Amino acid sequence: MVEAASVTGEDHVVEVGAGLGALTERLSSQAGKVLAVEIDRTFMPCLEDRFEDTENVRLFRGDILNHDLAKLVDEYLPGGASYKMVSNLPYYITTAVLFHFWESSVPFSRMVVMVQEEVASRINPAVNTRDYGVLSLAAQYYAEVDIVHKAPRTCFRPTPDVDSCIVRFRMRETPLFPDVGRDLLFQLIRAAFSQRRKTLRNALTQAFGAPRDVTLEAMKAAGIEDNRRPQTVSLAEYGRLAREIKAHQQKGVGGRTTQ
Repeated sequence: MVEAASVTGEDHVVEVGAGLGALTERLSSQAGKVLAVEIDRTFMPCLEDRFEDTENVRLFRGDILNHDLAKLVDEYLPGGASYKMVSNLPYYITTAVLFHFWESSVPFSRMVVMVQEEVASRINPAVNTRDYGVLSLAAQYYAEVDIVHKAPRTCFRPTPDVDSCIVRFRMRETPLFPDVGRDLLFQLIRAAFSQRRKTLRNALTQAFGAPRDVTLEAMKAAGIEDNRRPQTVSLAEYGRLAREIKAHQQKGVGGRTTQ
């Protein structure tokens, strides 16, 4: 994981779910500074004993989802030239943590995470497969994604019920579709996949709130056939569709105003 993140002394690293500090120790030997976040108070005495004399490690007990990342980084990792996130993520909050970091204003250059294999399959699937959805589209939007290594359940003690994967996100320096805006794009994508069994035109008419004629005009202008289903549409096509819907909004023709 540390190698996949290309951690160097220039990097300030955030780790979520430090546990007993095995990954923290490896990170501290290569990173400039490490902020190790752990929600479970029972692990803190061990972490404090293990890293009390390690100058480049800061510990924080709390739920990462309840804290603004920019404020935490400002307080615990100030002045960093490069920020990365390397974590064995708690499986039950994996998706929420990923979005929390993706949507943060902190300019992470890389994120490397250990996740449940089932989640990894939803992060990097092909278009028009069962696993293709909001998570995979978001991963593509924010980063270039690599499945680095599989970790069978036998690697862990105690042995869990699932296999795991190490996934690397090489974060994009500039956003895709800057003329559209992230909020509009993901309102559109989430509306589409809220009714993935329906055609895209019906899903958007019912869940996004765009009038049917506006949806059909926007789909035609974006080059998307009106009988397509949400899981058959690529990120580039969703970007074009969002651009066309935004153009209709700016003309005052139906739809929700999202910016």
